[in-house]
Amino acid sequence: MHRQKVPPALLRSRRYQSTSTPFPRPFRFYLGASFAGKPPHPQVAALRRDNVGFPPDSPIARWRDRTLAMRKSVQSRSAGEDFFYIQEMRNHSGVAFGVADGVGGWVESGVDPSLFSQSLMYHASKYAESAWAGEPESDPSDSSPVEGWELTPKECLEQAHQGVLRDRSVKAGSSTACLIHLNARSGLLRAANLGDSGFAIFRGATLHHVQQPQTHFFNCPWQLAKLPSMTKQYKDAYVDRAEGADEYSTALRGGDVIVAFTDGLSDNVFPAELLSISSLVSRSGVSESQQAQDLADCIVQYAQACMHNKSRLSPFERAAGREGLYYRGGKPDDVTVVTALVAEEV
Repeated sequence: MHRQKVPPALLRSRRYQSTSTPFPRPFRFYLGASFAGKPPHPQVAALRRDNVGFPPDSPIARWRDRTLAMRKSVQSRSAGEDFFYIQEMRNHSGVAFGVADGVGGWVESGVDPSLFSQSLMYHASKYAESAWAGEPESDPSDSSPVEGWELTPKECLEQAHQGVLRDRSVKAGSSTACLIHLNARSGLLRAANLGDSGFAIFRGATLHHVQQPQTHFFNCPWQLAKLPSMTKQYKDAYVDRAEGADEYSTALRGGDVIVAFTDGLSDNVFPAELLSISSLVSRSGVSESQQAQDLADCIVQYAQACMHNKSRLSPFERAAGREGLYYRGGKPDDVTVVTALVAEEV
């Protein structure tokens, strides 16, 4: 499926922070999340009015609504076709988070693209909640078997996709995804990225890493999918597998900043600009927890300004030019950002 993009809507945000544990945890992670969803396509709005999707009392719907219940003064509760999660892992061994961008082209088939991304993030959060960020820990004085298992981001993505395939409320759809696990004991970051969502790591005044997108061709990212029963109609749809996701790992240091994002950010904001925003927020003098949230909000607000500016060179315009295509300025879209600030006890 190809994407269809229309203008974004309002900003939402929330704070997250990992907690303590009796086991050694030299690393602490302060997390923030912010997003701006575009107004829904008229056909999608009609589907939602007809209550097509998750039953209001279903576990996914309740989880989605809790995730979106942020900043009550903001009128919109929608992340558009994007979604995200932040989840502490078993025994406070680390934190998992991710972003997903439902492919808008499914609207033409009468499918709400947001259902796939919401379901994918829900299942990813549930698998991460019961798993360890690293090797399961056991108390030498306790002979009881260790509960749970180590789960990598790619394994989490594979299992989450299977969860979507089993979900009867999701008739069809597809999505990109970026999943990240942070280990509170070792400081190891592990990531799995499929499609053109992604993440960047800032270390001091430098860009330590930026994840490259996976695309079939220009503006057609790799995507996990669920096809309707009449598959012949969708024989040309792109269907990728979680096992094809790019993996990345690195040892984190205190002061590192991680920014995970959907393409509503990367199509409109250059990595160097993200680094500048991060540097400004780091000098604000507020707590680490507030810094993480302020950074997420500032990035989303800046992306919104850029996507509606037709006189400014955007990453999307530059990428289109490399393909011999003409496009001017920013690219209106949903945008979702999750930020993590790393603190290390020495």
